Amino acid sequence: MSEQDRYIPGVPCWVDTTQPDPDAAAAFYAELFGWELENAMPEGSPKYYIARLGGKDVAAVSALPPGAPESAAWNTYVWVDSADDTAEKVRAAGGSVLMEPGDVGDAGRMAVFADPGGAAFSVWQAKRHRGAGLVNDPGSLNFNNLHTRDVEGARAFYGAVFGWELLGVGGAFSSWALPAYGDFLEERTPGLRENMRTMGAPDRFEEVVASVVPIPDDQPDTFPHWGVTFAVEDADEIAARADKLGGWVVVPPFDAPWVRTTLISDPQGATFTASKFVPENKDLSQSGASAATRA
Repeated sequence: MSEQDRYIPGVPCWVDTTQPDPDAAAAFYAELFGWELENAMPEGSPKYYIARLGGKDVAAVSALPPGAPESAAWNTYVWVDSADDTAEKVRAAGGSVLMEPGDVGDAGRMAVFADPGGAAFSVWQAKRHRGAGLVNDPGSLNFNNLHTRDVEGARAFYGAVFGWELLGVGGAFSSWALPAYGDFLEERTPGLRENMRTMGAPDRFEEVVASVVPIPDDQPDTFPHWGVTFAVEDADEIAARADKLGGWVVVPPFDAPWVRTTLISDPQGATFTASKFVPENKDLSQSGASAATRA
């Protein structure tokens, strides 16, 4: 790990979207978020566009792997010391290895897994590529969200694989905490814990690495999955812009604790959340979030 890394093992570090038409998807997200995209692959290879803001890597747009279903999706990557060791932990915890660990040139080593409920995720053993260089700013990754039907099963699985602990069980928003992450962030930004307490952030929020969203029983067609949230300056404006660019607004913008947020689908069907941080909303009830989950 370099001194500049913003990740430790067990922290989501990267997202990309696999798309049937990566050129069209790259154009959509460039207009939506102001990303600058560069194809990192040699001519004749499947395209992999690295998206940047201010020269810093924020995400990627990829062609579908050979033989993959013709559907678009956003994918979450978790930083690990060893993709191979993590594969063994996944198997022991009852998960599945969808793609065995393998090198991605000199960029890193990755693997794709599924938890026992069927939600797929990837891991990243970094070499040259050190994950997202910018997060939480408008147009960059803000959060990763597990949608699951079995919260307790997920607690056991992700605890065994990554050491995550489940906080806030029973509400519309629960979260994964990694105790070492709070210490890491405090070392990088002294005073961070005190600043969070002053703002009224929930206890242990500095340790949070992802969220958990229970899938309601009245959504039988919703498959367990990992979703992504991007920070935005204006959720209403982003929803309107996505609509004009050929996407559609799955859940219109609404207020929830700490945020104003919306669920959007890009033109090829990959969904994501866009959220504006609104401190004034910190005391709102979870009813709005619950309604959006059901939508």
